[in-house]
Amino acid sequence: MPRTTPAPRHPRRPGRTALACALLLLTGAAACAGPGHPPRATGTATAGSTPAAGSTPAQRPFTLVASGDVLPHDSVIAQAAADAAGKGYDFRPMLAGVAPVVSRADLAICHMETVYGADGDYSGYPSFKSPPEVARALADTGYDSCSTASNHTLDDGAAGIARTLDALDAAGVRHAGSARSEAESRRPALLSAGGATVAQLAYTYGTNDIPVPAGRPWSVALIDEQRILDDARRARREGADIVVVSLHWGTEWQTEPDERQLSLGRSLTASTTGGRPDIDLILGTHAHVPQAYEKVNGTWIAYGMGDQIAGAMINYDGAHDPRGNQGTLARFTFSPPTARGGRWEVTRAEYVPQWMDTVAGRVVTLPAALDANPGRADYRTALAQIDAAALGRGAQRDGLVRGR
Repeated sequence: MPRTTPAPRHPRRPGRTALACALLLLTGAAACAGPGHPPRATGTATAGSTPAAGSTPAQRPFTLVASGDVLPHDSVIAQAAADAAGKGYDFRPMLAGVAPVVSRADLAICHMETVYGADGDYSGYPSFKSPPEVARALADTGYDSCSTASNHTLDDGAAGIARTLDALDAAGVRHAGSARSEAESRRPALLSAGGATVAQLAYTYGTNDIPVPAGRPWSVALIDEQRILDDARRARREGADIVVVSLHWGTEWQTEPDERQLSLGRSLTASTTGGRPDIDLILGTHAHVPQAYEKVNGTWIAYGMGDQIAGAMINYDGAHDPRGNQGTLARFTFSPPTARGGRWEVTRAEYVPQWMDTVAGRVVTLPAALDANPGRADYRTALAQIDAAALGRGAQRDGLVRGR
């Protein structure tokens, strides 16, 4: 794949990570930051503002950003090697264009679709083993947690899962959706922002017919409606104020959410306990193209955020399809309950269009990229296609807006 001369390394933008220690959160003690990360401020407050009637003085609005599939094809791995100038692999320049959006959020969630290899044994499609340096790049970009349940989670069996989660742990990035032990499989990723405890759960539709490792049925979380609801209710009982569910689902290359997405989305968002929704946000991945956002039963669903990192994509017709390098960054502002024991409400919903420029080997946020390069027809085309997809189910009527 053609690429330009590697750009100079971008200045490091530290991820303001607020990674929560599960035990400390559940006992009400302070959260602890991951290795190498300064603590992230837990939300921002306007000077002189007064907490809502149902909130406590420590609670305040916060922003959560989420993004689509991180899918390092062979060309992406080669670009990271070139950017490292002979010293391993550096994925940070590739992500520098989205770092301002990601790192400024109070919480940021990614989708790590692939598992990590070791000792130079790295590969792209169809059986992925990515350099573990991806984890450090995600952390430095500002991601706090990643979903790891996908159809590629078992590409290298239990060893691949262990290497991936070990690398994310070392980088200070929490994770949900795959596990090294049965006990770990029952724990959500717990994070903290705005005085709220946020639980992330993650599931996949399947594993490309690769069987789960013998004796390890808990290695990857598969989509099952009752299990998802049981896990969400357990997280709520254990102290989660907000439950975020990441789902690897849908039909590849299909912009419209499929019937399974629509029906499961309706069921999950309709479920309540004591009059309070069991799930507060659903984040979708897998389709490789941007899909719609929609507010269903009062809860936002991003059916598919597209790909964040991927090589030049070939669709089922055997043709290069630039939609496979389009995506959105979802940004939701959560505000404290207005009544004691109530729900944290999304008071602002945004999508930020992004695009992986496979020639330059860089991810860009399109509004900012077009400001700098107004003559780029490919940027304008991608922006129009992403707008049409994100708003395809009329989410603008519920307040969804394009962000920057």
